[in-house]
Amino acid sequence: MISEAVVDLSRLQFAMTAMYHFLFVPLTLGLAFLLAIMESVYVMTGKQVYQDMVKFWGKLFGINFALGVTTGLTMEFQFGTNWAYYSHYVGDIFGAPLAIEGLMAFFLESTFIGLFFFGWDRLSKVQHLAVTWLVALGSNLSALWILIANGWMQNPVGAEFNYQTMRMELVDFGALIFNPVAQVKFVHTVAAGYVTGAVFVLAISSYYLLKQRDLGFARRSFAIASAFGLASILSVIVLGDESGYEIGDVQKTKLAAIEAEWETHPAPAGFTLFGLPNQEQQRTDYAVKIPYALGLIATRSLDEEVKGIKDLIAEHEGRIRNGMGAYALLERLRGGDQSAETIAAFEAVKHDLGYGLLLKKYTANVVDASEEQIQLAARDTIPHVFSLFWSFRAMVLSGFLMLALFACAFWASARKNEESKPWLLKWALLSLPLPWIAAQTGWYVAEHGRQPWSIGEVLPTHLSASSLSTGDVWGSLIALVAFYSLLLVIELYLMIKFARLGPSSLHTGRYHFERLAAAQPAKA
Repeated sequence: MISEAVVDLSRLQFAMTAMYHFLFVPLTLGLAFLLAIMESVYVMTGKQVYQDMVKFWGKLFGINFALGVTTGLTMEFQFGTNWAYYSHYVGDIFGAPLAIEGLMAFFLESTFIGLFFFGWDRLSKVQHLAVTWLVALGSNLSALWILIANGWMQNPVGAEFNYQTMRMELVDFGALIFNPVAQVKFVHTVAAGYVTGAVFVLAISSYYLLKQRDLGFARRSFAIASAFGLASILSVIVLGDESGYEIGDVQKTKLAAIEAEWETHPAPAGFTLFGLPNQEQQRTDYAVKIPYALGLIATRSLDEEVKGIKDLIAEHEGRIRNGMGAYALLERLRGGDQSAETIAAFEAVKHDLGYGLLLKKYTANVVDASEEQIQLAARDTIPHVFSLFWSFRAMVLSGFLMLALFACAFWASARKNEESKPWLLKWALLSLPLPWIAAQTGWYVAEHGRQPWSIGEVLPTHLSASSLSTGDVWGSLIALVAFYSLLLVIELYLMIKFARLGPSSLHTGRYHFERLAAAQPAKA
């Protein structure tokens, strides 16, 4: 049995690499689409300033893209080094979308990145525009296939357990692709990336406006970012509501933990706006609720209940007992009893086998687990409520703060008086960390909310890790933290350096559109 310390360290290492990687991914998604929009305007209008916008923001995009690729590669290797049994158990399914992502999306994106940077003098305007749109398409396709894989971890559809190979096998590729959890995660995550790109452009443009430099460039960048960002943040909020509905449908435990919903209340359930969840006592202190809100978000109705954590634990206890029976039947099958009766009996209860495997944390002999061990395993099915509760609210608060920012910025840009509102420009600059706060807390909710499962209700996390020593994992963890910290310092140094240089660095002398914009501020 793999030690709990190895499992925890492996989880910490993967969480660290994933969260580092996700510092770069949202900005890549957002900037790629913004570059395509800016170049489309350049091709339609022929104005040099829009080409300069593509080149300048493209330089920052290229820095971010290179470091994002570097951090993503090491993360994928961990499936083999730290999560060997996971790879063995579900590799036939999980590996398919990752392979397609590499062959279809990553190669497309990487190939056209080169043409984007080196094709300005070799391609026509329309050809280069097509390249830029293909870069944006590639980044979105890459996110699609990765999120299909991740969505399957949350909601493992289209697959069956084969007792002869002791592995999960893909039986319906269409179900894998059109998994509702994966589709909702894709549109929500991609829209969040668009918001990140928009905040990034808006904040740096506001810095230029505050410094009264590169004004023509900054006004146009501010205008595009505010419009694109407003549309994107509205999409994130709407799609986040849809995500809440999907969670309420297929991930009831995660929903109950996010809302610290201990009891099953009569429908419709209220949304806990504020509170201090106490997992030991199974209550939420100082709770402030909005009546009906949770029921409407999670069930789209006023008469369907949201199941509480206490009832879910009782339900999971029953499934653990069924899982013990499934495990006993599996042992008989593996021992040579291939009778039709045994196979039929196993097929009837195999959907609860994963719950039986939760007992492996406490005993090697699942069939003879004690009542105390069953109770402990049932309580393990609930993730850490306090951190989920507040991470979710940090994400939502960040989203609504960005909605207010984009609404004000769009209004000011439409009236062409953003320069007369230094409070707005300072607000935009100070809001630069918000999309990353929202993205990191959102991923924490999505991934930690799935615990104790690496594959929802199929494979417990404590069984998924490789047979390593704690020293092995500590060594690789320290090395990765040092390497990733160096990459982050490089990213920040290069981004700050080129942002300070500004678009003037594209030309000798001062930015040649600044004087034109200053002389004719009303021109678009």
